[in-house]
Amino acid sequence: MGDQTIYQRIEALIKDRGMTKKAFCEKLKISSGNLGDWRRGKTTPGTTHLIQISDFFNVSLDWLMKGIKPGEGVLQEQKAAYFFGVMGPLNCQAEDLETEEQNFILEYVEFAKYRKRKSEKDKTKLE
Repeated sequence: MGDQTIYQRIEALIKDRGMTKKAFCEKLKISSGNLGDWRRGKTTPGTTHLIQISDFFNVSLDWLMKGIKPGEGVLQEQKAAYFFGVMGPLNCQAEDLETEEQNFILEYVEFAKYRKRKSEKDKTKLE
């Protein structure tokens, strides 16, 4: 499905819902001209339309825009998925790092947190 265009995914959603393209346009207040431009590849839906379509059909923006199914392309370990995600704290690019390097970084972060907690406990004991 990843090789489909945004328009092809939208068209498939309309068909799956059993709607006509006209009904889809009326429901979401999209002009038939816009839809035609998307079909011809002249333009693509703007952010507002993408969000409306995503919400209306209950699909993710990743799937709608890129054909990526939920969980695809995300590291499966729970911590790694967050840490190396698009909004991860260090904004790392996971594809630039080997799994072993990613694991090392995650372990180091956990160690740093542990060391900080231990240091705070030690300070509390001294007071």
